[in-house]
Amino acid sequence: MMTLIRSVAERGKANPALETARSAIIDIGSNSVRLVVYDGPRRIPFILFNEKVMAGLGASLGTTGMIEPQAMERGLTALARFRHLCVEMGIDHIRCVATAAVREASNGPEFMSRAAELGLEIELLSGVQEGTASGYGVLSAIPGANGIVGDLGGGSLELVRIADGEVHDRISLPLGVLRLPGLRAKGNNVFERYVKKLLAKAGWKSDQHKGLPFYMVGGSWRSLARLDMTLTHFPLPVIHHYEMPPERAQHLARVVSHMGRDSLKAIPALTGSRIPTLPGAAGLLSVMVRQLASSSLVVSAYGLREGLLFEELPPEIRALDPLLVAAQAEGEAQGRFPGHGELIEDWIAPLFLEDGARWRRIRKTACLLADVGWRANPDFRSERGVEIALHGNWVGIDVEGRAMLAQALHSNFGGGTTVPAEVEGLANAEALRRAALWGLAIRVGQRLSGGVEGPLLAGRLEAEGDMLSLVLPERHADLYGEAVERRLRQLGQGMGLRYQMLVD
Repeated sequence: MMTLIRSVAERGKANPALETARSAIIDIGSNSVRLVVYDGPRRIPFILFNEKVMAGLGASLGTTGMIEPQAMERGLTALARFRHLCVEMGIDHIRCVATAAVREASNGPEFMSRAAELGLEIELLSGVQEGTASGYGVLSAIPGANGIVGDLGGGSLELVRIADGEVHDRISLPLGVLRLPGLRAKGNNVFERYVKKLLAKAGWKSDQHKGLPFYMVGGSWRSLARLDMTLTHFPLPVIHHYEMPPERAQHLARVVSHMGRDSLKAIPALTGSRIPTLPGAAGLLSVMVRQLASSSLVVSAYGLREGLLFEELPPEIRALDPLLVAAQAEGEAQGRFPGHGELIEDWIAPLFLEDGARWRRIRKTACLLADVGWRANPDFRSERGVEIALHGNWVGIDVEGRAMLAQALHSNFGGGTTVPAEVEGLANAEALRRAALWGLAIRVGQRLSGGVEGPLLAGRLEAEGDMLSLVLPERHADLYGEAVERRLRQLGQGMGLRYQMLVD
């Protein structure tokens, strides 16, 4: 995996677009203007800096058709700061994009001209381009996603059909959160009929758009999901890949309509700038679920900006698994022995041939991260493993996967087969038991090898009948010391097997 990334990076020396380097996107939306600076592997870059200004460029678009003077000045002030920061950070590649507000405002050209005077050339995205980027953003973070992406911004709602790793049908509707209060003023029934007509006119009443998961993109819908986490006391407050049954949309609409602003402000997970948009966002989500007969609601923290980056990637990098790429990068950065995670995975794999593809990639992720806790206090390494798994900024992994990863790292770092309190209830007992065995097997391999490849390449683990065997060539037999024997015994006990060391 990293070999491929390195080879592409080497080729990228002659092609700057492929280099692993800092890049920035300035996203000029109808509600906010945001700068995000990225670094790291292009397949799944990490965020170095993230700042937004709630400029409200589209606040008066529905009534005046213009960006109001104060909003324009707020937006331009933000752009001046963001450009200055990018220069100071030494960022060469800055992509500045604008969506519905600038696209539709009568004085949008003036805004773009003044931005150009600041040194920023704005790329004006069409509704189709906006939807395409949002769709690819979801696909970049949830490989295999198959359903409808709904990207709710300040001025518009983009609906995108995604399947088989590609973006298909796309439409843009004038249903942004800044427009919704006016559209809903005549009552919920009138509003739903209006939305129904928009969908029908756009051709989104066919069976291919119904009965599918609905992927929620946009700050207002993410805030609704955070509210749902609070209401349900969900134990893992990670918004990406949070799932809700479709009936929660109607429930959230009712809750928001009855909660006052002060009650909503008292919820720590909600930001004050998003609270005014929640009634409209909840009402629209409820309507979309009914009109599309959505089978589930899935939140994506990735959207337009990440999709723009993903679209620039060569096919061989797009095809990489984002979870494994991120884990490899983290493991290489924090571990002692580069490349050791791949060796450990190959070494323990014969013990777990029954694992399906889904479990195999979680197991491999655990192997890639198996050395990230070595700098921690020895008494807290298992806690460090759990924290990395549960709270790391991973994508391509759901709640159960995080729980299994946490259990594996907990066991690898000395936690044995006990289940950490933070993990209880996030995955079933069978899955957690399996993950604990991965961790114990990793622990044997790490102690045996001392971080070098020779013992792993020459030795092997075997499970036959009721016996677990560590098989070593004679030249490595003296590596079987007390610490290795103790860890092999723990693995054998976990698997319900006797254990032995054999000289090959």
